[in-house]
Amino acid sequence: MDHQSVDILAFGAHADDVEIGMAGSLTKWAAEGKKIVICDLTEADLSSNGNVESRRIEANTAARLLEVIERVNLYLSDRGLFLTDDHIRKISNVIRKYRPKVIFAPYHNDRHPDHGNCYHLVKEAFFSAGIRKYEVEDKLPPHKALYLYQYMINGFTPPDFVVDITDYIDKKVNALQAYESQFFMNESGVQTPLTEGYIESVTARDQLFGKEVGVRFAEGFLSSKPLLLNKNLFGEDL
Repeated sequence: MDHQSVDILAFGAHADDVEIGMAGSLTKWAAEGKKIVICDLTEADLSSNGNVESRRIEANTAARLLEVIERVNLYLSDRGLFLTDDHIRKISNVIRKYRPKVIFAPYHNDRHPDHGNCYHLVKEAFFSAGIRKYEVEDKLPPHKALYLYQYMINGFTPPDFVVDITDYIDKKVNALQAYESQFFMNESGVQTPLTEGYIESVTARDQLFGKEVGVRFAEGFLSSKPLLLNKNLFGEDL
């Protein structure tokens, strides 16, 4: 594909991270014509259930359901997402390759260390990718995305803003259900927090966020800087 200026580049430590936090929003934006790329940092090879091949198949299935234009993997080590120069340069390379308007990464204070470390790596790369003399593998020109946003995986944190996903909640659930090895028990699997009604807990959180703003379902996000709004306090265009 032509790697020129996508709208959204969403990073996750593992396949299914992005879907948990923002599948509804991605599906909504894809329907509006936004060009979206997902980048998983690892193959999640240390997952309690499934394996690299099954998770790759599940991730690709979910990507098709979300209608993103591409899903890529950096093949970094699961549980090895540490703040190193090599990792930052690889992520910076992806940012320069796709030249997104906005970038998403997991909330920095998630209970899973990989999720928080993913955010800190992306935050460093978000800055470094815009430095002209900063070198990356593919010798690509610098790129400064407009915003770095955080989506939530585990837990419930007061968001800076929410996106109404009422019309897309079913598609979000379908994308999550693509990860059969993670969210459903089978004879060879082991019980984990993900196999104990996790999808229901995610949609319950979306319902709570929605209730806060008067819609049925919404996904919550945090912003790296204040947002410039084009409506006043009464919802009228300025």
